[in-house]
Parts: sequence; structure tokens; C-alpha cells
Amino acid sequence: MTVSPGTVEVITGSMFSGKTEELIRRLRRARIARQKAQVFKPSVDTRYGQGKVMSHTGAEFEALAVASSAEVMQRLQADTTVVAIDEAQFFDPGIVSIVQALANRGLRVIVAGLDTDFRGEPFGPMPVIMAQAEQADKLHAICMVCGDPASRTQRLIDGRPARYEDPVVVVGASELYEARCRRHHEVPRE
Repeated sequence: MTVSPGTVEVITGSMFSGKTEELIRRLRRARIARQKAQVFKPSVDTRYGQGKVMSHTGAEFEALAVASSAEVMQRLQADTTVVAIDEAQFFDPGIVSIVQALANRGLRVIVAGLDTDFRGEPFGPMPVIMAQAEQADKLHAICMVCGDPASRTQRLIDGRPARYEDPVVVVGASELYEARCRRHHEVPRE
């Protein structure tokens, strides 16, 4: 028996670009096709509860929160054909080899996450996953300053741009972040 070739699809972009919305759309289509899908998210992402992924517009899909990339393999069910990983930038580097191993087994792997952090720099394991994927879709939001397409995530602290030296990982939504175009993205240095 031959195993069908697996694939890795990446959905990336800034915050508020519709990454999770697109992930959920693909998962719903897989469900219509009677494919067994499992969704994993990092347990550090507590914005919408542990049992689901949810877009900023309210679309949701059931998910398993895991503390490490290794737990994805431990909790993978034998009849799963589609594996989705949301907020992949928060996973440890081991997620890269797990994504590849799942695709090598013949599974369809859909990975969603930020491509860059608030500084505009590559974020976690996402750059490697994107480079190894069969398909990568970069979505854009709308710049909160001028309305142009936005590819950057602006972190705000008391309404002002976060400084370069601030911590990279701070989980939040519209109270801490805005989508910005290149021209309006600011990262002051000390």
C-alpha cells in the first residue's frame, strides 16, 4: 500500500489579517469532505479558552491546547488525515520536524501563525515552516493609521509603540496590537 503524499500549507500575515478565519474555512471544507481533522494550539494562547481556536470575527473550531510540540504527536489520533496548528509562532522549534513528519506520513498539515513579531523580525519557527511548505499564503490586514494594506503587527503600550527591547511574546488582541503598513510601523530603540 502506498501512502499519498502529504502537504504543508501555511497561512501567515500580521495580526487581524484573517489567518485563523482562513484556517477555520479550510477545516470546515475538510469536514464537508468527510476528512478527520484535529486542531492544535499552544496552551500559552488563552485568549478564547483552551478548547477552541477563534478568529477575531467570532468564527471558531474545536481545538486541543498543548504545552509543547511533542504533545501534538502524543495526542494525534490514528484516523486523522488533516492536522491544523494555530498560532505556530508560539511553539518550540520541535514543531518544525513534527510538521514535516506529519506531511511525510501523508497527512495534510495546515499551519497558521504570525510571520513576524512586533519588531518586524521573523517569529519563532514560522520562517522555517514557510520555507519547507508546499504552499504559503500571506494575508494582509488594513493599516489602522492610513487604511493601506498592512503586513506588520504594531504592539502598543499605553497607546504608544512598544520599544524594541520589550519582551517579544505578550499575548493579547486589539487592546495591545494594531495592524500597520510598513510606513506606519514604529519600533523605537533606546
